[in-house]
Amino acid sequence: MAADLELVRRLGEASRGLAVVATTRPDGSVHASLVNAGVLDDPVGGAPVVGLVVRGDARKLGHLRRSGRAAVTFHSGWEWVTVEGPVRIAGPDDPLDGLAASALPGVLRAVFGAAGGTHDDWDTFDRVMADERRAAVLVEPARVVTNG
Repeated sequence: MAADLELVRRLGEASRGLAVVATTRPDGSVHASLVNAGVLDDPVGGAPVVGLVVRGDARKLGHLRRSGRAAVTFHSGWEWVTVEGPVRIAGPDDPLDGLAASALPGVLRAVFGAAGGTHDDWDTFDRVMADERRAAVLVEPARVVTNG
C-alpha cells in the first residue's frame, strides 16, 4: 500500500493536485467532480489518507455524508491511480471524533497543502474556510487500483 500511495503522491504533484472524486447519489448513480486532493497523515490516527476540502453547501458533501465512501482518481498522461474507501469528514457541521473543533483550521490547511496549495495570508484563508463552512474529507485507502 505504501508504494501505491507514493504513486498517488507522484501523480498528484504532476497534476498539480487535480483529481476526480466519485461518490453516489441517493438513486445509486455516480456523482463525479474535479477537485484538488493529496495524501496526508490522518489528523487523528496518523495513517496516510487522501484528503480534499469541500464547500459546506456542495452537493458532493451531502452525497459523501450519506454514502460514506468515495473513489479519488489522479492521473498524469496515461498513468493513473484510484484510491477507494470509506470517508471521514471534519468540518463545522461534521465534528470528527478525536479532533478538537479548534484544530479544524489546521486540518484544512494541511489538506490544502497536501493538494499543492499555498497561501500568502493564512488568516484570510481560515476566515474564508469558516465562512464557506468548508469541510475536510479524508478517504481511507481501502483499495488502490492502478494501470501500472
